[in-house]
Amino acid sequence: MSQEGRKSVNSDLERWLAELWRPALERAPERRESFTTPSGLSLQPVYGDAAPGGMPGEWPFARGIRPTMYRGRLWTMRQYAGFTSARETNERFRLLLESGQTGLSVAFDLPTQLGYDSDDPLAIDEVGNVGVPINSLRDMERLFDGIPLEEVSTSMTINATAPILLALYVALAAKRGVDPSKLRGTVQNDILKEYAARGNYRFPVEPSMRMTTDLMSWCASEVPSWNTISISGYHIREAGSTAVQEVAFTLSNARAYFQAAVAAGLDVDTFAPRVSFFFNAHNHLFEEVAKFRCARRMWAKIAREEFGAKDDRSTAMRFHTQTAGSMLTSQQPDNNVVRVTIQALAAILGGTQSLHTNGRDEALSLPTAEAARLALRTQQILANESGVADVVDPLGGAPMIEALTDELEAAALELMTQVDERGGAVEAIASGFVQREIHASALAWQREVESGERPVVGVNSYQVEEEPPSISRPDPSEREEVLRDLAEVRAERDSAAVESALRAVEEAARGEENIMPSLVAAVGEYATLGEISSVLQGVFGEHRAVESI
Repeated sequence: MSQEGRKSVNSDLERWLAELWRPALERAPERRESFTTPSGLSLQPVYGDAAPGGMPGEWPFARGIRPTMYRGRLWTMRQYAGFTSARETNERFRLLLESGQTGLSVAFDLPTQLGYDSDDPLAIDEVGNVGVPINSLRDMERLFDGIPLEEVSTSMTINATAPILLALYVALAAKRGVDPSKLRGTVQNDILKEYAARGNYRFPVEPSMRMTTDLMSWCASEVPSWNTISISGYHIREAGSTAVQEVAFTLSNARAYFQAAVAAGLDVDTFAPRVSFFFNAHNHLFEEVAKFRCARRMWAKIAREEFGAKDDRSTAMRFHTQTAGSMLTSQQPDNNVVRVTIQALAAILGGTQSLHTNGRDEALSLPTAEAARLALRTQQILANESGVADVVDPLGGAPMIEALTDELEAAALELMTQVDERGGAVEAIASGFVQREIHASALAWQREVESGERPVVGVNSYQVEEEPPSISRPDPSEREEVLRDLAEVRAERDSAAVESALRAVEEAARGEENIMPSLVAAVGEYATLGEISSVLQGVFGEHRAVESI
């Protein structure tokens, strides 16, 4: 490096130490008094210069959204769980919390995601298969039994019925006497990626977008610490997209949500600080690190330059990461431990705010307790033994990482332009453009695997004969308990109060008032998820998928 270059780096570092680092330490100290290698070598908080993405904690946040990052506080270790009943899931939550997990993440079964009660003929075969069934406030009471809502952060992966599930959580807090302002967590509430990549939708796009913005607006005043939407690239990647497509389509969806929120009269700096993102972590370590850095930088520019955000918190992309379920193999499942470790490392080096690591057996079934504990231990070992959390953005400035970050951004911007030329995210999804692009990438990947051009250890290379592994299976008795609980709720509640509350939901849906207060009141009377969803479908109608191929 030239003498002039060294001066620039030193100038950047000295400015950053004075303007961001030291003030941050005055607000909250680092996790340890000093950070050193096992040989006793001192580790500086940051290395490298500001170009082209700023220093850590400064716009446009390529190097991280906080000056201290993991030297100040580790990412939230948020393992995803949902089993055949609320009682069984509560047991897993308690196990994970006792094992050192720092946040809860709820997986709901398909009927809950689509708004059907467990005894609905359309739902009965899917109850509890891939997550926990939630029919009424009774199930939420069991799900969080013994768990202090004011002390934990809860993430709920729910979209079409997100307003109803958040209403249930708020109603549970009210029943316990917990101030809603003390509730912390996230509701995914990202319906656009369901139409594009996942398929778990119920209502048409326009009313779904209305419910999304109603939730965002209501939380700003009633549940101010809640993250009102988690705009998800994870499922886009799981459907077969590339890293470039994951970034481009996720940020295009984010644009659509912000446009809808602004059109509904919301101020950007009021709702944007409570918006978060959700990304996938795949196997290619360096591309994934660059992907996270470029997504942060791109979103910071979009939020400020396109939507006029003035508060840095509105432009700082906070995101959760989950390791790639689509990369897990049923062959030689122990190999998945290595894959998950690499993916988790990419997320950490990329600056994630929270992380879920998949269990080694999730290609076969819901994870066993042993696999879930090992997945959590993977995060804990990376956090406490590897040294990756001891320096802020340790790969920042590396020529390969910086070049990949720039190239990913350029390619994602080009694809976002194609989305804009088709009228934006909603129209690009309605026309099938987004779906076709994802399907083409998924097909190309699969052909490479089948031809052997892309090696997958244990699948098309290094194969061995192996005994079928033991897997976790749903307990039929738990499903029967869910159905008994639902029948008891219907028998014990005040039917007249429920009918009145459902009429209020219908009136809110037909009018222009915010729908959230009527939902909170209805679930408080033990109206069920399916009953509320049926009322909403009667007003909004039902979405039909577009042909994408």
